[in-house]
Amino acid sequence: MFLFASGNPFISAYTQSDWFGKAIFWGLFLLSALSWTILIYKAWIHYHVRHLSAEFAAQFSEKDPLGLQFSRPKERLLEIPHPYFEIYKALKQKTLQIFGRNHFFAPGIEAVLSDADIGLIESQVHSAFASQCKVLEKHVFLLSTIATLGPFLGLLGTVWGILLTFTQLHMRGTASSNTAMLDGLSMALATTVIGLLVAIPALVGYNYLKNAQREFRRDGEDFAQLLLTAVELQYRKPEYAQKTSLPN
Repeated sequence: MFLFASGNPFISAYTQSDWFGKAIFWGLFLLSALSWTILIYKAWIHYHVRHLSAEFAAQFSEKDPLGLQFSRPKERLLEIPHPYFEIYKALKQKTLQIFGRNHFFAPGIEAVLSDADIGLIESQVHSAFASQCKVLEKHVFLLSTIATLGPFLGLLGTVWGILLTFTQLHMRGTASSNTAMLDGLSMALATTVIGLLVAIPALVGYNYLKNAQREFRRDGEDFAQLLLTAVELQYRKPEYAQKTSLPN
């Protein structure tokens, strides 16, 4: 209720500002709304991604790396990324594709993978995980931009308010000097405070999200390596078989 009170200094500074000063206020308000929207949305996405990833990793079995039957959950309103599901799907599809190709050229041979096959699967998995990380990191850079732009926009309001103060003092003389000075300084100080109030949450949120994404990337790389190791142990062709299969 304080923000909408009649004696609120920010409301008073806004109403006493000229059109350019009001534009600066609106710019700061829009930056604040954008910052909080991104911060809340990304924090919500990150929470659900961590939950889905932990649930998916608990269902995976190293003894049967391709036997996990898992369908991506349907979202009602907003689509939540599922990196673990995507990298597992990429691994399973590529592995089955290689099995199908090997069976076509060598019918009757059991499902095995050569070193080259494993390299192809590893490349596919890392590509899928990198794509998912890009989705999670999308628009996060806006928070760092807002954290930088907010104080500068507030500083612009400060300089403009002081400039208006000296201009009005020069034009009106000493008769209305107190009113002119108070109006200009009120705008200058209000934009400075609002600029800092915009920048501080954006900076804290940006650092939090970057750290959370860094930790999730490490966990995702460990899970991808677990998938590749399980597939390699289960289906890799023995070294003596690879040597004997080489042409003379």
